[in-house]
Amino acid sequence: MKQLFSTKTSDSAFSFGMLVLRVCAGILILVNHGLDKLMHFAEKAPRFADPFHIGSTTSLALVVFAEFFCAAFVILGLFTRLAAFPLVIAMGVALFSANSGAFFGKGEMAALYLTCFLAILVMGPGKASLDRFVGK
Repeated sequence: MKQLFSTKTSDSAFSFGMLVLRVCAGILILVNHGLDKLMHFAEKAPRFADPFHIGSTTSLALVVFAEFFCAAFVILGLFTRLAAFPLVIAMGVALFSANSGAFFGKGEMAALYLTCFLAILVMGPGKASLDRFVGK
């Protein structure tokens, strides 16, 4: 109970918090968004939003790369900051372009994902990650 009300931080608590954030946010975006877009790519490609005018198929491919493949890397904690960057871009576009910057309302989920992946990008994966072993 004493630790619950403590204002001190520890490396192990930070690493555990980052593990929970990484795994939960990664699984949620991979399963709820990335997998659906990957499985129904051909159906979604012709009518997918094209905010950068690079073609709807290319836009969808980039979003699938971010929401499925980069999310998998974030979950594993492998090349975490590099993998979080496309997710931050994708969620920024989803929030400000697709949802007109509506933080409260229809853009709420994009704002939450953006916040999670921005925190992961800034703070890194923590000790409980595969990135810890890459540099060795």
